[in-house]
Amino acid sequence: MVVYQLADLDFALSDLPTMPVADRMVMTSPDHFSIQYVINPHMAGNVGTVDTARARAEWDALKAAFESCGTAVEVVEGMPGQPDMVFCANQTLPYLLPDGTRGVVPSKMFAPQRAGEVQYFRDWFASRGWSVVDGIALGDIEFEGMGDALWHPGRRLLWGGHGFRTDSAVYHWISTWLQAPVIALELNDPDFYHLDTCLCVLNEETALIYPGAFEPEGLALIHRMFARVIEAPEDEARGLFACNAHSPDGRHVVIQRGCAATNAALREAGFTVIEVETDEYLKSGGSVFCMKLMTW
Repeated sequence: MVVYQLADLDFALSDLPTMPVADRMVMTSPDHFSIQYVINPHMAGNVGTVDTARARAEWDALKAAFESCGTAVEVVEGMPGQPDMVFCANQTLPYLLPDGTRGVVPSKMFAPQRAGEVQYFRDWFASRGWSVVDGIALGDIEFEGMGDALWHPGRRLLWGGHGFRTDSAVYHWISTWLQAPVIALELNDPDFYHLDTCLCVLNEETALIYPGAFEPEGLALIHRMFARVIEAPEDEARGLFACNAHSPDGRHVVIQRGCAATNAALREAGFTVIEVETDEYLKSGGSVFCMKLMTW
């Protein structure tokens, strides 16, 4: 079932089957990270500006922050010629079926510059015994993995962004294959080109959002399904990627340093905030969430 309109939403979270929360993480080493082209608004003016030593230090600190929360991190080595591979949320959508099957849906990247990343991750997961779905790679349907498709913690439900990098038609197929309803959210601002830039699902009850990135109906859907919705101010969401944060355990929130208003709201809601620097990656249009992939 795919939900496109508020009127179609005929279930509550409590009606959905439970699902184990992903508790393992994949990160991709930044050995070959650089900005060589412009495929989103944040990259404009930043080609060739990455400080590689600083980028490595930021990546190491981010990995340490996740590990401090008790999350096991497995590292995939970055590949030459793939400067954006470090943003490893985008190449696949990991899934866990009701029968326990672990698999990934490979992406079909919007930008041809990133197409080569997908095969590497397909092979990496297959070598570890994961099922790899082939159907999504056929035709012209674009889909960018967990950049746009976010599992709801603890429930068999996906949030699906579309409008810039992912074709909404893909969610009919994904919903059927993964045996999970998908709540589709249309994005309307090119600065927030992936769902993970404007919606951070912190735990089963709480979401962090930038409301200006959504159509009114999308906002209504979010408020309908989450008991608590925290809103990041525009300057922090747009300039510091406040909503590209991540909570690996539903209690800690790892977030770009400097999001003062957002962090205050998170602390008031009972979360422990862990600030990190992702300045070099912000130049490329990514931050905390983009740089990891949760698995089972």
